[in-house]
Amino acid sequence: MTPDLRQFRYFVAVAEESSFTRAASQLMITQQSLSQQISAMERILGAKLFERDSRGTKLTGTGALLLPGAREVLARADDAVALVRRAVRGETGELRLAFLTSTANHLLPPIVRVARDRLPDLRVTTAETAIGPLVDGVRDGDYDLAFTRPPRVPGLGLAERVVATERVCAVLPVGHRLADRVELELAELAGERWVMSPRSSWEPWHRAFDKRFRQAGFTPDVVAEDASAQGLLGLVAAGVGISRLGWSARHLRRTGVVFVPLAGEEAPTEMVWRPDNDNPALPRLVDVVTELAASTDLTAAG
Repeated sequence: MTPDLRQFRYFVAVAEESSFTRAASQLMITQQSLSQQISAMERILGAKLFERDSRGTKLTGTGALLLPGAREVLARADDAVALVRRAVRGETGELRLAFLTSTANHLLPPIVRVARDRLPDLRVTTAETAIGPLVDGVRDGDYDLAFTRPPRVPGLGLAERVVATERVCAVLPVGHRLADRVELELAELAGERWVMSPRSSWEPWHRAFDKRFRQAGFTPDVVAEDASAQGLLGLVAAGVGISRLGWSARHLRRTGVVFVPLAGEEAPTEMVWRPDNDNPALPRLVDVVTELAASTDLTAAG
């Protein structure tokens, strides 16, 4: 049988105060209860821990031998309790983040930076992925929090919060006849050749694109496809065709292309998570990113 933590705490208090009376006052218990617990501890250990006489209370040799270990036991217990409490508050543990490949370049650095600053003991892992695996990963519990663009597949029951909104732009090669415009109507691009992501990359996006092109009065002449924003920018720079991307994609290529905002078109970026995710760090990071988004233009960050 081993003394319990309460008895260790009582023993250390008496040893440090050299007085049962003062230790009982510090512990806010009666002196009788304290004496009973120390006596029980001595019976468990089979050794006398204190000598009491008219001059006060002092440790026996055995008690002096026990004191450093007792203090260590209490310190470890306190550390363990503090660790659990911090985990419950979401200050420690691990969070797995996923970023849509086309947004990772500007979103990942400020979000990870603020997570490390505000929650330094939280381990954050990141992944860049296409939208299909990203949505599946959140739904299946592989990712705790993800940053993506709507629309998504309906009916998944994911919680969502917009963290940034940016202009949608026509991406034109340098020297294009419309490259010096401040803004364009999509209808003005009806006769152009287009480069776009394949429909198989994410059907909900393409249904939204179809609607927008119908509203502009034409069906785009798609001459080449690439699943990545970087690949599309390369095709535009090569003169293969034009494209449409969010304003933040300009970070991915500095030469050979021009971004011209399209009138009336905006693209939000959302963070999404499962509302039944019980990771205690998740709501903390959601709040931290929400505060960051309120004070920072994340489309211009990086």
